[in-house]
Amino acid sequence: MSDTRFLDKGAPPERFARGWHCLGLARDFADGKPHGIDGFGGKLVVWQDTQGNLNVLDGYCRHMGGDLTQGTVKGDEIACPFHDWRWGGDGKCKAIPYARRVPLRARTQKYPAVVRNGQLMVWHDVEGSEPDHDILPPELPGVGTDAYTDWTWEVLDVPTAHCREIIDNVVDMAHFFYIHFAFPTNFRNVFEGHVATQFMESTGRPDMDGAGYGDEGLVLKSEASYFGPSYMINWLHVDYKGFETEVILINCHVPTGPNSFKLQYALCVKKPEGVDDATADYIGKRYSETFKEGFEQDVHIWLNKAPVQNPLLCEEDGPVYQLRRWYEQFYVDKADVTPEMTDRFEFEVDTTKANEYWREEVAQNLAKKAAEDAATPETADA
Repeated sequence: MSDTRFLDKGAPPERFARGWHCLGLARDFADGKPHGIDGFGGKLVVWQDTQGNLNVLDGYCRHMGGDLTQGTVKGDEIACPFHDWRWGGDGKCKAIPYARRVPLRARTQKYPAVVRNGQLMVWHDVEGSEPDHDILPPELPGVGTDAYTDWTWEVLDVPTAHCREIIDNVVDMAHFFYIHFAFPTNFRNVFEGHVATQFMESTGRPDMDGAGYGDEGLVLKSEASYFGPSYMINWLHVDYKGFETEVILINCHVPTGPNSFKLQYALCVKKPEGVDDATADYIGKRYSETFKEGFEQDVHIWLNKAPVQNPLLCEEDGPVYQLRRWYEQFYVDKADVTPEMTDRFEFEVDTTKANEYWREEVAQNLAKKAAEDAATPETADA
């Protein structure tokens, strides 16, 4: 009998995760126009009514399937471009201009919506449960005031991978060295209830100066928590050559199909004392560019790797299976959530062996580069 280990690629879940999902910055939907968002295997329509509320419905009219994202906001309703049926934010048809009355069953799917930290969150549950406001991501004190820069916002499409690929990063210590060019010096996880947290400290790789986190002068202290299945807040203390900055990074995603998702991330910076607004905005932009490069590095891996249901692990790989059990709670009926999915679990990775090997590898890389530079004749000025 062969001892070969085979990959179990499995299949994507048959449903989308229960919980709060972020659609973007609330301000981007507040222009009196309908906005289309791909999500949950279909399309959603978002618009602001005359009271300033943001409403989210299924994107297709229940009359004859007209695309509501191509319609018009009329008063508080979204009007279908096909026959002008008017839909309210509660999912009920409010008027049919050419008809004497509205059918009693003229209702469509609505997505309960909340604005949190300047971002539009919607509740999704295939069981149709009422939204659980107790598990919304926390409010971020000071964000949205003059104490912080404005949110940046970036979107990356991931068309051929399940969103669990990004969740696995919560426990993946080693990929920070190989993908993001950093030395993770401390790394631990805590899972409890609907929250999964990664605590990490890292320094940059001097042999990758200028790429990803690969700057020897860059020291990160990070606390990153997923609040539910798709929304992470990452509190970052950044020390760059003695200049200290507090950064808040949002990493969130919306599933667009059974095997695709839209990755979004936002960043704001606490304005350092004595720094003017223009300089603070510049700092925020530079950090956004750094993290954009990091996410693009991840996406490249996801688009080319195989899904693995039975990963073969070593001690330093972290609690992958425990994390996946935590994540499973969002893909089963509420009644089927088990204690092992939600009970508190803690794990700390011993990074000693990894860093000994990595630092030796980096030293060899630097020595090789120095030898190559010494062997290359200087080019005379023209």
